[in-house]
Amino acid sequence: MSTSETSRHYRALFISDVHLGTRGCQADLLLDFLKDNDAETIYLVGDIADGWRLKRSWYWPQLHNDVVQKILRKGRKGSRIVYIPGNHDEFLRSFLGTHFGGVEVTDSIVHETADNRRYLVIHGDQFDVVIRHAKWLAFFGDKAYVTALGVNTVLNAVRRRLGLTYWSLSAWAKLKVKNAVSFIGRFEEALSDEARRQGVDGVICGHIHHAASRDVNGIHYINTGDWVESCTAVAEHHDGTFEVIRWVEQAQTGAQTEKPQEAPVAA
Repeated sequence: MSTSETSRHYRALFISDVHLGTRGCQADLLLDFLKDNDAETIYLVGDIADGWRLKRSWYWPQLHNDVVQKILRKGRKGSRIVYIPGNHDEFLRSFLGTHFGGVEVTDSIVHETADNRRYLVIHGDQFDVVIRHAKWLAFFGDKAYVTALGVNTVLNAVRRRLGLTYWSLSAWAKLKVKNAVSFIGRFEEALSDEARRQGVDGVICGHIHHAASRDVNGIHYINTGDWVESCTAVAEHHDGTFEVIRWVEQAQTGAQTEKPQEAPVAA
């Protein structure tokens, strides 16, 4: 994609679940995205680096380092960078309230939009009952997920040879398996309940690798998705409206998609 044709500036960008340090991370696409998109504030909404996987085996190619350097460079050029750790980079929760390299580290934050709405920004693993009460099961599920991503990589290599577009096996499975759909629904309700408890208009989170922007019981629920399967981010425009950016689709079409209609939000 040509930077001169596609470069855009937003009031805020929200990115999560990059999983740097894993073979499934699509760092090349994220780097392209960061080159072509900028914002006054960039929120890193957890699981940017994957401490779980790096503890088991070290994997850190130059592209992953390039992503980190690109983000830090944006901070040096004036963007505010806020890092909200998730479960895979939970080691950073020991540094809450500190700054390093111009990056603020906090467990959660309330973001105020251009039109004065308030959104709780949080990774969301705190509301995942498996993470909270059966971490061993989360580790087991992580291994199964890595296997699915490996199959997905081979499948899409074949699809590229056939001239077909990218397709996510694991994302498809999430929407087809009843238990996964039920989990997503419960997660959305739990985060929306927390937003209501804190007296804000909406919530912006990550964790479940399922991008969304919709009304959930009167709360505007937004999920940033991920940069392993779907390659999505969320942007706040300068008028206060939100957009889910699906970067793979934009890269394949070579053009910016139209800004979708924002989910209705209770007053």
